Amino acid sequence: MRYFLSRACHSVATRLAAEKTLCAFDYDGTLAPIVAHPEQARMRAATRRLLAKLAALYPCAVISGRAKRDLLGRLAGTGVTRAIGNHGADAGSPLREVMPEVEEWAMELAPVLAPVAGVWVENKGRSLAVHYRQAIRKSEARRSIFAAVRKLRQARVFGGKQVVNIVPAGAPHKGTALMIERERVGCNCVLYVGDDDNDEDAFALAVDVVAVRIGRKPASRARYYLRDQPEIDRLLELLIGLRSSGGTGD
Repeated sequence: MRYFLSRACHSVATRLAAEKTLCAFDYDGTLAPIVAHPEQARMRAATRRLLAKLAALYPCAVISGRAKRDLLGRLAGTGVTRAIGNHGADAGSPLREVMPEVEEWAMELAPVLAPVAGVWVENKGRSLAVHYRQAIRKSEARRSIFAAVRKLRQARVFGGKQVVNIVPAGAPHKGTALMIERERVGCNCVLYVGDDDNDEDAFALAVDVVAVRIGRKPASRARYYLRDQPEIDRLLELLIGLRSSGGTGD
């Protein structure tokens, strides 16, 4: 992986500023710091201001595990109106077709996981998130969750940062959603920034996609990385400066 803010990678950022580029981001852990409870997640004021400037210069989208309505509320005032939630599943079947299945999973999991301290289930309509950040014995909690979700029918299960995610099998993932959004706005280049395992489907896209991971992880399919979440502000500043100066950085 290459450090995206290094001098050696400046030409990559310059190309993004010169082309018709879609700038797409995850939310939690990318635009906003990871916090103890999802409800507490907020962008820093500086990030919010920079994102608004970026959205005035580039087509922008946020693709998140959050429900779309929740995500739009957190993006209000930034000028970013394209929000794809539920790990990309929002780009799939109408909600009325998948909601009964997701609700059935939630009812199945509730009595099984209720005795596991610090574990709770979040129903987002198109997906479930089983959180265990508040669990004292996290390894045991994670094992209990995976044992329970293994029994769910027609479910795609994948981990995250102290959360286990469940979406309908065959639902669009973040990579699919990103390509749909790219085609919608007619961009020839894409920047995608994320921080977690559920971003790997977007990182794996090979055609004119610059994939940047928050936190260096050699096993990731992202080619570039930022050292930590606060560096998202430096990345936004770089893209704004390059586009404002005609892509030269002068």
